[in-house]
Amino acid sequence: MSSWISHSVSSHKAQLITTAVVSGAFFSCAILTFQSIRRRQRVEDLKASIPSISDEHLATKLTEFGAASEVFAPSKEDEHSRALAIRAQQGDYDDELILEQLARNRVFLNDEGLSALRSSFIVVIGLGGVGSHACAALARSGVSNIRLIDFDQVTLSSLNRHAVATLADVGTPKVHTLRRRLEQVAPWVHFDCCNEMLTAQSVERLLGSLPDGRKPDFVIDAIDNIETKVDLLHYCHKNDIPVISSMGAGCKSDPTRIFIGDISASTDDPLSRSVRRRLRLLGVADGVPVVFSSEKFVPGKAKLLPLPDDEFEKGKVGELGVMPDFRVRILPVLGTMPAMFGLTIANHVILEITGYPHEYIASKGREKLYEGVHGGLLGYEQKLARHWGFDQEGLRMPLSAADVGYLIEEVFRGKSVVSGLHTKLALVRWRPPPADFVDTSIPGQKVTKLNIQDVVCMTRDEVAVHEKEVLKPGKNPEDYYDASIVALVKRRHAEEAEFAKFRY
Repeated sequence: MSSWISHSVSSHKAQLITTAVVSGAFFSCAILTFQSIRRRQRVEDLKASIPSISDEHLATKLTEFGAASEVFAPSKEDEHSRALAIRAQQGDYDDELILEQLARNRVFLNDEGLSALRSSFIVVIGLGGVGSHACAALARSGVSNIRLIDFDQVTLSSLNRHAVATLADVGTPKVHTLRRRLEQVAPWVHFDCCNEMLTAQSVERLLGSLPDGRKPDFVIDAIDNIETKVDLLHYCHKNDIPVISSMGAGCKSDPTRIFIGDISASTDDPLSRSVRRRLRLLGVADGVPVVFSSEKFVPGKAKLLPLPDDEFEKGKVGELGVMPDFRVRILPVLGTMPAMFGLTIANHVILEITGYPHEYIASKGREKLYEGVHGGLLGYEQKLARHWGFDQEGLRMPLSAADVGYLIEEVFRGKSVVSGLHTKLALVRWRPPPADFVDTSIPGQKVTKLNIQDVVCMTRDEVAVHEKEVLKPGKNPEDYYDASIVALVKRRHAEEAEFAKFRY
């Protein structure tokens, strides 16, 4: 060992390498030390450049909104209202005054109902046009504990539909705008403001109990972002938390078409369709009450505006959103419609909490239609089984009546892929079945191998022709139908496959 070291030291090449390594390490340390000293010096220079507080350089405190106090300085009325609210929320407020203010509700709901409403805890998520009106109505009606959740601020364009925001509120968080304005109406209401965006990771915390242990009596979903909406509704459904969700109020103008119903019944709204599909992939097909409009789009009515081409050409469209993956297109909204959605939601919550009798008119009753189409589809499968030599007695299929409704309404938009007709609809296989399309592997059971993407929607007359010309002869649909029909079926199946990716 010692001889190797002696040899290495005596080697001229080894000496050069050692010198280079030591020199490199020395200069690296010197450079890093110099940079550290310069950085500290710059920080000190920056600190020294900040003027001291004086009449010339007057420092002011930040407001609760995080802005300079002189920008959003509270008025004398705001200060008085805030002081009154603090006292009222601590119990320093005559209960007789509250009951007098709520006298009309008290007569309508009776003492027991009003007491239930006053002791309730409501969570409102999304405080735009829909959520702000729902929240304002609940506060005015006697709800004493309201949690407000929204990450956004009031903008000028908010003022056409927001319940309480004024020009003075532009640039302030929506949660504080609502709290500040509604404290002037009902100072005894306890507002828990959460100025943040609800996510799948934060939903459990944001829907948590009050300090006294009370859990939410109702959750109002007024979110317009699909991802967040689905996360919230799935969590509430899974944890048995009462919830009502607002579907899209944008591009709607007919107040007579606003309904309350199950999410499985909401129609004619892209937001409804997307939410239903994703919830269904999470195992939630129904059981979520929603407010929606059945108004159909016709030429001449407002529609979702496309993003200008020059924004796409910039290459980073996502940067236009206020949050990652948030919508960036302009949504036309008639200011009255979100208010009607919000007030409808508040009305539902009040009736549910107080136990007041209510029975809503259904927007449509198509359950019998789905059951009939389901039976017809099974009949077509039995015919094919018999045609291909299988015993069709007792044959079953994996698709349910709910699946049939999903296929008709969501996948095929309630019309035939062949003619576009909306009446006398049926479902049938698109392609001839494989040789082993009847599964007999389970003793005593015969099940046809049929999934959602095997099926198309046609009229009953078109199904008869389809059976005769395509299914029984074993032909490809491409050999019989026009390319436009084949392309439409392919597009509908591709859309369904895309939604299936969200299955957890």
